[in-house]
Amino acid sequence: MSVRRVMPVITTETAPESRDFYGLLGFEEVMDMGWIMTVASPSTPAAQISFMTSDKTAPVSPDMSVEVEDVDAVYAAVREAGAEIVHPLQDEEWGVRRFFVRDPSGRVVNVLSHR
Repeated sequence: MSVRRVMPVITTETAPESRDFYGLLGFEEVMDMGWIMTVASPSTPAAQISFMTSDKTAPVSPDMSVEVEDVDAVYAAVREAGAEIVHPLQDEEWGVRRFFVRDPSGRVVNVLSHR
């Protein structure tokens, strides 16, 4: 299984202010869907941080996102291992296929692949 990027997701009501702050560190806005905004490093585009008010289609907001090459294979492996699925595998209207799983420390991980 191949990991493409790992990104922290910060739950906040101050996304524009966070964007501006992280801009001082060299990040630039690459996505804004109203409920989630992502900034990335122009020189290393996989270095990203997202700011979210609350997840649009899931019952909880994730603590981090992990983009993988094959989300279906990862989903099968996670289920087989008995990990807690917090949000089922599904296709989203913004072009990703994803699910949420709880890690051993209780953090919610959004695992996704782009379609």
